[in-house]
Amino acid sequence: MTGFQIRAGTSEDVEAVLAFWRLAAEGTDRHDTAEAVHRLVARDPDALLLAVDQGAAIGSLIAGWDGWRAHLYRFAVHPDRRRQGVGRALLAAAELRIARLGGRRVDAMVLHGNELGGRAWTATGYRRQPGWRRWVKPLSP
Repeated sequence: MTGFQIRAGTSEDVEAVLAFWRLAAEGTDRHDTAEAVHRLVARDPDALLLAVDQGAAIGSLIAGWDGWRAHLYRFAVHPDRRRQGVGRALLAAAELRIARLGGRRVDAMVLHGNELGGRAWTATGYRRQPGWRRWVKPLSP
């Protein structure tokens, strides 16, 4: 489907992106703050990819790259725009970005139990990597 564009998110988009994530992204409650998204955009202005139609976000994907590893997360498409090519266009833009930066592999962060997300990643060629789990440690402010 046409009628949308993919572009990098800016500081001006932060509040709208947070509202969009509350609508369309699973697990958007704990760590997503305006301050954090502003830091992301300031540090890596091309990492936050948005699909935009008539000025409104209809999809998002963060394509993080640290020079060695690439991580994709906050992959979300507006419920009314799913199965219209928005997600595939975001993934294509993210993969192209990572490849241009020298990345050779990319991983996707998906919540356990997020069946919709799992189906979307699987449909686009991603596979669960056996033998790996994510280990985290919160840092005190």
